[in-house]
Amino acid sequence: MAKNVSWDEQGNWNAKGEWGTRDSAGRNLDLAHWQSRLDELRAKHHVPAASLAILVDGAVHELASGVLHRGTGVAATTDSVFQMGSIAKVYTATLIMQLADAGQLDLDAPVVDVLPEFSVADPEVTRAITTRQLLSHTSGLTCDFTYDSGRGDDCLAKYVEAAKGVALDCPPGEALSYSGIGYNVLGRIIEVLTGKVWDEALKDLLFTPLGLDQTMTLPEEALRFRAAMSHLGEPGQDPDPAPSWDLMPRSAGPYGRVIATAGDLARLARMHLAGGVAEDGTRVLSEKAVALMQRRVVNSLDKWSVSADGWGLGWTLYDWNGVQGYGHDGASIGQYGYLRVVPSAGVAVALLTNGGGARELYAALYRELLAELAGVTMPDAFAPPAEPPVVDFAPLVGTYRREGVVITVTERDGVGHMVYEFVDGMKDFSEPLEIDLVPVTETVFAGTGVGAAFSEDYMPVIFSTLLDGTGCVYIGMRCGPKVA
Repeated sequence: MAKNVSWDEQGNWNAKGEWGTRDSAGRNLDLAHWQSRLDELRAKHHVPAASLAILVDGAVHELASGVLHRGTGVAATTDSVFQMGSIAKVYTATLIMQLADAGQLDLDAPVVDVLPEFSVADPEVTRAITTRQLLSHTSGLTCDFTYDSGRGDDCLAKYVEAAKGVALDCPPGEALSYSGIGYNVLGRIIEVLTGKVWDEALKDLLFTPLGLDQTMTLPEEALRFRAAMSHLGEPGQDPDPAPSWDLMPRSAGPYGRVIATAGDLARLARMHLAGGVAEDGTRVLSEKAVALMQRRVVNSLDKWSVSADGWGLGWTLYDWNGVQGYGHDGASIGQYGYLRVVPSAGVAVALLTNGGGARELYAALYRELLAELAGVTMPDAFAPPAEPPVVDFAPLVGTYRREGVVITVTERDGVGHMVYEFVDGMKDFSEPLEIDLVPVTETVFAGTGVGAAFSEDYMPVIFSTLLDGTGCVYIGMRCGPKVA
């Protein structure tokens, strides 16, 4: 359903109950049409519930569709809250930039200057890692280190201590490798500099000044609202409610747990679009900090997993045929979120879902929405060409490893094959995945049989080489170095 409100040409609310609205740039936003498309695409792709927020020149319009829980049949509404997974990293990055604005943090100083207990196995490497590298995923710290450090306020301190012995994906400053550990270290920096636990700092410094009344970090807080249940199932079928609503420990907060409505997510984007100013005129970030977050730090070898052309300080960066944008994706167990911002058009779109073919829903809906509202042509789904090139696969054969995953690449009758196996703290996440590799180029392959986990159909698998000559493979934006 949609909130039955409209906005006048100055972006002010009126209570006529009209569906259509014309924003100050003269664009007609036909909410009835987008409600219909949301309903159709959600049902087509077996997504139990979806909440959509569209920000156009300062006005947030909210729609919802489906049911929050297929077992109870509770309807999704625009005030329903969803888990947003890694979109939490944008909130953590925004807090870090507030501290830099206040002169409390030098982004280019070693992390150990503010967090002496931080370390990796090599002391020289420890002193080389900076806050800027943590923000841009160029620190070399890995992603899938899952560690439950308890429910106490010391959970982040314990997590950072436990992560000391975890191997790096690559040397600091050398390459992009998506990092969960890095964002938990950022969360701990926030705690040290503010004297507050991460959750409280987020409320006091971001949620309150932005008026985000339906945004939270803890499961018990979500019980105050209509909360979306996670759903799991086979592709192409209606999924069933997951065994648990949330499987992440409290320590996952800075990299993976902010819970919100789609509308509140769009309001966070509105502050960034407004150069750091909240709707009531409160300055939350300096214009310089806002621009710095959107400035490209590193290019992405893997341009398909989350549509990333590059990375800034917290933001994923996109280049849609010359139209620049930023945003972030997020996933928890059975819930998926997507945020895209087009600054040249003053447009942001937030979509939150609770299972099923969420990525296909996002891709179809956003292609239409961003084309109409922002003149954006999104790329086609990642897939191999009709006639794949012939490549020499032999140099790529071997074993690749990063924390939580072992990847074994072989060649079978001239066809590349990969076994993607979860180990360490991830060992119970899934059975090993058997994947054929179809060439796209000499170093880029389309993995089959995985479904929409990393793209709309095929999983991108990208082989590369680090500066010291070590081979590596990128899957899901994560760098796995060759070990054998």
